[in-house]
Amino acid sequence: MNIHTYEKIWLGAAMVLIVGFIATITYGAVGPGIAMVDDDGGDITPSEINDDERFAEPGVEHVGGNEYEVAVVAQAWSYSPEQIEVPANSEVTFYVTSRDVTHSFSVVGTNVNTMVIPGQVSEMTVRFDDPGEYGILCNEYCGERHHTMEGLLTVVPEDEFDLTELDVEAPDEVEAGNETTINATVSDGMQTDLETTVTLEIGDQQYEEDVTIEGAGSESAEFAVDTDELGAGDHDWTVTVDDESESGTLTVVDGNGGSDGGDGDA
Repeated sequence: MNIHTYEKIWLGAAMVLIVGFIATITYGAVGPGIAMVDDDGGDITPSEINDDERFAEPGVEHVGGNEYEVAVVAQAWSYSPEQIEVPANSEVTFYVTSRDVTHSFSVVGTNVNTMVIPGQVSEMTVRFDDPGEYGILCNEYCGERHHTMEGLLTVVPEDEFDLTELDVEAPDEVEAGNETTINATVSDGMQTDLETTVTLEIGDQQYEEDVTIEGAGSESAEFAVDTDELGAGDHDWTVTVDDESESGTLTVVDGNGGSDGGDGDA
C-alpha cells in the first residue's frame, strides 16, 4: 500500500504528540512528587488530637542539622498554627491532620498539596533554599467559610531564625522595703546550644544575666528587684531575650497599703 508523503508526515507528528502527552502525564504524576494520601504519616483519632504529643502544641520543631518538622492541625476554617516560620536552606517535613472534616493543605509555589483527612496524618517534605513568603490554602470545600481558610509560611534568612521562647513570672504588687524577684525562663527549641543575655528593665533600673541553654532545653534567670530604689507607685517592666519580650507592671505600695506614700485613705 502506497502512503502519501504528507500522510506519513502527519502520522509521524501524531505519534510524537502521543508520546509527548504520555511523557507529560508521567512527569506530572511522578516528577513533582505527587502521591495518593496514604498512612505513611500514621493515624490519629480526631477527638484525641489535644492529647497527642505531636499535635497538642502544633508548630515548628528542629530535629537536627538543617532539618525541621512542622505539625499542623486543620479545622473549620483555619490552620493551627496560622503562621509558620522556617529558615532558608532547610528541609521541612509537614505532618498535617484534621480535627473535623476533610480539608487540604496546599503551600503555593511548592509541591506540598495534599488532602487532610480526619483520622489520618498527611506527611510531605520540601526544601526551602531562599527567603520568601508562601500562602497556605485549602482546596477542598469544607463549609460556608471555606474561602477564608488560609495561612502563611515565611522563610527567613538563617541568621534571623530562632526557636527561643520566654516565660516570665512576676508579682503584681509588693510592699516597699521588701525585696522581690522577677523570674524569666528561656527555652531553646533548637538542638544546638544557645548563649544569650536576658535583660530586665524596670523603672530606671536595668539588670542583665547571661545564660547558656543546652539544645532543646531551658534555663531560668532570676532578678532581685530593690523596691526602695523604685519607690512607691506603678513601675512598668520589660524582659527581653533575643527577639522575644514580655512586659507587665509592678506596683510598690507603702506599709499602709497605699502606693502614693499617704495613709491609704481615699
